[in-house]
Amino acid sequence: MIEEDETNPVVRVGGDRYRTISLRFHQLTRSFPEERDDLMRDFLVTAHGESARIEVMVRTWDGDGLDVFLAELAEAFRGWNGTRTWRSLEDDLTLAAEHAGSHVRLTWGLHDRLPDDEWRFEMTTIHAPGEDMRRLAIEMRTFLESDSL
Repeated sequence: MIEEDETNPVVRVGGDRYRTISLRFHQLTRSFPEERDDLMRDFLVTAHGESARIEVMVRTWDGDGLDVFLAELAEAFRGWNGTRTWRSLEDDLTLAAEHAGSHVRLTWGLHDRLPDDEWRFEMTTIHAPGEDMRRLAIEMRTFLESDSL
């Protein structure tokens, strides 16, 4: 679900009535704002629940195609075999997708920055194939294209 946080879009994933933890994608910025043509983008991912809050700054190269990955999953609504994976530029955010017939299972991973990689957090969200996945892809594209710096 896309929402507004002051003047910037926020994408919220999870946190429905069956899951108490949600992910928020927010605070998109240029990594090097002094560079006019900088394609690196940073954004904050916050996992928030009743008893936990984890924040990770994710660095991408122009979004690393996260929206494209989600759109490809939406187009494959009839299903696929195995697990499809995506990772951000510095592996601080990962995504694994499995098609389970009537739903798509997305496992989101937040990771400590390399070389330490001392901790990681994972949560799974469930989505209907097709329109639900397409909506998530559009929301992510809107978010990743929202910076006006």
